[in-house]
Amino acid sequence: MSTRDLKYQADGLSMDSQLLFEPASGKRPGVLVLPEAFGLGEHAIEKARRLSSLGYVALAGDLHGNRQTVFDREKVAALLGDLRTNPTRIRARAQGALDALCACPEVDPQRIAAIGFCFGGTMALELARSGAPVAAVVGFHSGLLTAAPQDAVNIRGKVLVCLGADDPLIPAQQRADFEAEMRAGKVNWQMSLYGGVVHSFTNPAADRMNRPDTLRYDAAADARSWQQMRDLFDEVFQ
Repeated sequence: MSTRDLKYQADGLSMDSQLLFEPASGKRPGVLVLPEAFGLGEHAIEKARRLSSLGYVALAGDLHGNRQTVFDREKVAALLGDLRTNPTRIRARAQGALDALCACPEVDPQRIAAIGFCFGGTMALELARSGAPVAAVVGFHSGLLTAAPQDAVNIRGKVLVCLGADDPLIPAQQRADFEAEMRAGKVNWQMSLYGGVVHSFTNPAADRMNRPDTLRYDAAADARSWQQMRDLFDEVFQ
């Protein structure tokens, strides 16, 4: 497997992301992988590594700039506070990563997907709402709220969100509002719910946070959601 750092500017920040791919001839589909709220760490890089082993060119994208990771809950909330009410800034960070990925010589810019985990899923959805040319967007335990639900009409690709049915951070009303948004925008969308599952179910490190009622890894939901993503990619990249 080959890796290289990609550096670019986005939302006034110096971003430091990591590209992963298997050496091969010809251009391949690219997948943007956006990390959890803590920033770009091993979780997103490992998911990008798995995608590269499947033949995709994957970019594990920076979130906070300079590849910062922040695990203090109050600091994370402060960093994300302004972003949550300003989708333009969220989209700018995702767009910077998308542009960097599409410019890679290994990538077919006509075959691009974006996935994200937690706030990274929010970023992927906002990227889609901006009208970016992504064939598929997948959010894993992703926040669904947006300050611009009317922009769903701009979504050009297929949308899949995979959520814990008992996730206290993404309650039933948020899911219902998202469904209404997708319907109003006439989006090709899917929502999968996993019973007994809460937030961060794709990240084995979630258990270290000692908040099992909110953050907890679930191997079955992790595997099922990953397979659903693969099936969607097979569909759009056939």
